[in-house]
Amino acid sequence: MNLQSAQAILIVDDDPTITDTFSRLLQLEAFTVYAALSPEDGLEIAADKQPDAIILELRMPILSGLQFLEHLRETPALRHTPVAIVTGDYFVDDGTTSKIAALDASVLFKSIWLEDLLALARGLTAA
Repeated sequence: MNLQSAQAILIVDDDPTITDTFSRLLQLEAFTVYAALSPEDGLEIAADKQPDAIILELRMPILSGLQFLEHLRETPALRHTPVAIVTGDYFVDDGTTSKIAALDASVLFKSIWLEDLLALARGLTAA
């Protein structure tokens, strides 16, 4: 467990079960966790807290994860924040995948195991 200052991760997912589960698991590993149930709230929290990394769902109502990522990359203070998209949508088209890669984010598919989540969080926050 990292006893230095905790790395902060923002989880943005419209499913409260996911945000709660990911938050609890990451907090047990000494991460500071912020959670948002909408991309709009996620952008506000990101601007306010400036997390070290973001774990994001792709498919959400109103503003998609891809649109969230585009807005994030347009914000100078958040432009280089590491982002991983974790989605249950196994049918992500090549155009979307290309856009995600161009915006410097990675894609993983749910469901992920505890070890996968921790490895992801550690990889995103590694300096």
